[in-house]
Amino acid sequence: ISFPPAMARSLFLCSLLILAATTFSSPTGALILTLVNNCNYTVWPAIQPNAGHPVLAGGGLTLRTLTHQSIPVPDAHWSGRVWARTGCAYSGTAFSCASGDCGGRLQCNGAGGAPPATLAQLEVHHGSNDYASYGVSLVDGFNVPMTFTPHEGKGVCPVVGCRNDLLATCPRVLQHRVPAGHGPVVACKSGCEAFHTDELCCRNHFNNPNTCKGSIYSSFFKHACPATFT
Repeated sequence: ISFPPAMARSLFLCSLLILAATTFSSPTGALILTLVNNCNYTVWPAIQPNAGHPVLAGGGLTLRTLTHQSIPVPDAHWSGRVWARTGCAYSGTAFSCASGDCGGRLQCNGAGGAPPATLAQLEVHHGSNDYASYGVSLVDGFNVPMTFTPHEGKGVCPVVGCRNDLLATCPRVLQHRVPAGHGPVVACKSGCEAFHTDELCCRNHFNNPNTCKGSIYSSFFKHACPATFT
């Protein structure tokens, strides 16, 4: 996908009952990542750059219901991921989140999030034609519905992601509860995260396209949200 200099993109977090949106808008031609929370609760978005790329907005922020935050994206090649943390709170000076926690801090500053969490993946300004690539992944599980919507791009630029609230339908063996065991379901684990087997994690002998196969667990995510990586 090739985007013109004056372009805008949107990344939406949404569900059938709860909508959380993230939008890219650009009045000046620069890329602006705008995170919009349409949930009826606060979320704490986190941004992790891939190796060698700068951290944006300190890597994390608070986003109250029905508010948004715009973040400039570098004019040079940049890639990384965005996810939403939920159930975050301070206990004294300690900060922690029920899902997507990045080491007990508000600003992740380049650190990744603890699975399970829905991930948006983005790469901009790559290739000779200034391409942008994007997707939503449930490989690490699910914690909030999320879709990615590009605007003013050239080429095939579909809306991708997951609008469904999978917390309500998550199989018991994949449920991530906080507190553990008896608390509410705050996320839905991948098969890998739930069972840690080489086969489900596609590692060692299963770390190639011929042996890394889908499972009943990845099929649950793919059937519910076909426009995602599972």
